[in-house]
Amino acid sequence: MALPDIQDQIDGRGIELDRVGIAGVEYPVRFNDGSSLHAGIATFDVTVTLPADRRGTHMSRMVEIIHDELQDLEPERLPQALKVAADRLDVDAVRVGIALPMAFMVAAPASRREAWQVCDVALEARLTAAGPELAVTVGADVMSLCPCSKAISDYGAHNQRSRVELTTYGQDEDVYPLDVASSFAMIRSVGSSPVFPIIKRPDERVVTMAAHDHPAFVEDMARDLSRACRERAVSHEVRVRNFESIHSHDAVASVAWSPRATDN
Repeated sequence: MALPDIQDQIDGRGIELDRVGIAGVEYPVRFNDGSSLHAGIATFDVTVTLPADRRGTHMSRMVEIIHDELQDLEPERLPQALKVAADRLDVDAVRVGIALPMAFMVAAPASRREAWQVCDVALEARLTAAGPELAVTVGADVMSLCPCSKAISDYGAHNQRSRVELTTYGQDEDVYPLDVASSFAMIRSVGSSPVFPIIKRPDERVVTMAAHDHPAFVEDMARDLSRACRERAVSHEVRVRNFESIHSHDAVASVAWSPRATDN
């Protein structure tokens, strides 16, 4: 006996829903970043725009899509996976959000001791009538030393850890204009010094003096990272937050840019 499919019932209220689907699905993935391969547990959100005449969507099919199309995750293939999802769910607009910590091996500056440095990665892929779009956000920490503090002090300067987030935007054929490894390296280059998982005494000396030689405001870090993206003609948004060491507040800066906006 065929079981009734309640989701496929006609809805007469005439209200389209912006997003309907599943959230917080944890699933093992292998992320191919082009030059490196990462494996881990990703967190998925899958939603669709539900037409006004449809009562519901088939959420179990969304988990099947994660299993069938997204376990081997390649950003360049996300548009194809979205089209498969749209066909299986019988909708025009699909969104997939993916959050996955990634680790890159880094070496301490003096001892050269290697260890894994973790960064946060989030992808938001969308398929709409306008075509596929992908936003990739990479978040990592750097060290920043205050230029003002250095200038006014007889010796020393206050410094702190800073959180830098870079979101890059791609669409159509150029859906993945900047890989995660490049974003991670660019973020680590804009502070007074990168941070390291292993710091021996010779490393601490190098990092401390390097930071003193390269003071940076949040404004400096935001501008330097944006400039690096502009040189690659990559649409992006930069967000920087200093966890201030001598203030009871944080300092923030952000900037967004698109080469398409400059063409107008």
